Amino acid sequence: MTTDVQTPPEKRKVSDLLIGRPLETRTLAHQVVSKKVGLAVFASDAISSTAYATEEILVILALAGSVALGLSIPIAVAIAILLVIVTISYRQTIYAYPNGGGAYIVARENLGETAALVAGSALLTDYVLTVAVSISSGVAQIISAFPELAPFRVVLAVAIIAFVTLINLRGVRESGAVFAVPTYFFLVMMAITLGVGFFRWATGTLGVVTGVEMLQETAAPITLFLILRAFSSGSTALTGIEAISNGITAFKEPKSANAAKTLTAMSSILVVLFLSITFLSRHIGAVPSHEETIISQMARTIFGEGNILYLAVIAGTALILLMAANTSYADFPRLAALQACLLYTSPSPRDRTRSRMPSSA
Repeated sequence: MTTDVQTPPEKRKVSDLLIGRPLETRTLAHQVVSKKVGLAVFASDAISSTAYATEEILVILALAGSVALGLSIPIAVAIAILLVIVTISYRQTIYAYPNGGGAYIVARENLGETAALVAGSALLTDYVLTVAVSISSGVAQIISAFPELAPFRVVLAVAIIAFVTLINLRGVRESGAVFAVPTYFFLVMMAITLGVGFFRWATGTLGVVTGVEMLQETAAPITLFLILRAFSSGSTALTGIEAISNGITAFKEPKSANAAKTLTAMSSILVVLFLSITFLSRHIGAVPSHEETIISQMARTIFGEGNILYLAVIAGTALILLMAANTSYADFPRLAALQACLLYTSPSPRDRTRSRMPSSA
């Protein structure tokens, strides 16, 4: 609902400076993004998961000792295959349900409201947890390069959450322009790192990780359960892949086509990064550790500790992990509003019963 009453400029000066002018509902159509910006807004969560997915696999395999770490590559390949299957499924969802909603809409249309509410609630909870995991992982990258900041990790995390919230209050289009920079900076730095890493591996000049103490090493046997648990943990690489199907309405026309192309680009980048990081991590002997992340170990081994490129990789990884929380800010309101709207307009159980009763003559 709109009004012609205007707030005096002097009373809105501070709020306008911080979060911009209030956005009217009727201007929602103008808060749309292109494929390039959409990749930054909605794919940062999925792409950033490559920074910790390999590490999650190694943490579980480490329970069986260093000899089990070699299983990381076949497990990563299996996860990549699953990712391709999920991508194909979500592409179909994008075209079948162009108004967005993802798993919630699919479940509602085919399995009923109860199943839809379960799926929607799980996604809303996931969005909240995504903020916590992404911010925590980003701070861990910073601590890897600057250990002296370890006592301030909680303060850093809270301050970053406040900053991301402030940026998102300005609207999707404005936040997308801000978040496009760290996303593409991360992709460029990872392309350089992986390119140099594969070149050094092919020429036999790739070194091995030194000075890192393994997280834990026990005498647990290598069992099918352990492998499946590592697969489950590594499946964090799929985190955020549903974001684009939930946010179709944020794309420019043709919305479905643009969203589908962005999803394909995101998944392709995700598979290449995930498999490449896992492959190089295995060949440099990277191990899970409390003191240093896998990405830091890889970049340090390839470029050398303190090298400007090493610091750039850490900066890019930390930024995209911190900005990955933006996916939750972009999709949580849309999915919550969609659920509320459909529940409000859906007939009650009593109304459904009455609609099935034959009318009297």
